[in-house]
Amino acid sequence: MTTLSAEESDPFCLPVQSTRWLTGAPWRRFATMGDSLAAGTHGPSPGYANMGWCDRLAGLLRRVHPDLAYLNTAVIGATTADTLAGQLGPVLGFGPDLLHVSCGANDLWRRDPDLPATGRALRRLFGRAAATGATLTTFTLGRAFVVPRFPDWHDRVRALNDVIRALAAEHGAVLADMWDHPVNDRPGLVSADGVHFSAAGQAVLAAELVKGLALRI
Repeated sequence: MTTLSAEESDPFCLPVQSTRWLTGAPWRRFATMGDSLAAGTHGPSPGYANMGWCDRLAGLLRRVHPDLAYLNTAVIGATTADTLAGQLGPVLGFGPDLLHVSCGANDLWRRDPDLPATGRALRRLFGRAAATGATLTTFTLGRAFVVPRFPDWHDRVRALNDVIRALAAEHGAVLADMWDHPVNDRPGLVSADGVHFSAAGQAVLAAELVKGLALRI
């Protein structure tokens, strides 16, 4: 009898080797920009491939187009202003036809975050991203982790997520809404750093984006 790995038996995951969802995908130039969440920063999970969501997605796309070009400019700790100043130029020069944008979480770590300013910066970023003509993807932040020194942390995240949802709708972006996804209730979802999704969460996040992209093919 063949024993399935945790990932293979996970109802929220897609097989790492599967091409069924992305058969006929037109994208050949995939880029992602933003912060550590955009970079796929994670810790290991027993039974799951040790990969971030973005590398998973690039791997699946390469099974459709082996010549896929992939650029990840995401930087750990980047704010929305950092992303605009340091990443937008290289991404525009790359000329993506599939572009992931996610940042804003690091803006929330300040004692008194300026959420209106973050929203304005995100609006500029999404507007410039949409102007490339690329299919956009993004995701909201999950509720699985908290920051004890900020009692209003979840209120901050909800406010940021509202902005992300509105921008995704405005620009027709594929949105993986992770705030209330059932995976948030799993033990071990968050890595040892207490912030980023583990490999198990990355697998689910990739699956949600793939399902959304499949509807655009």
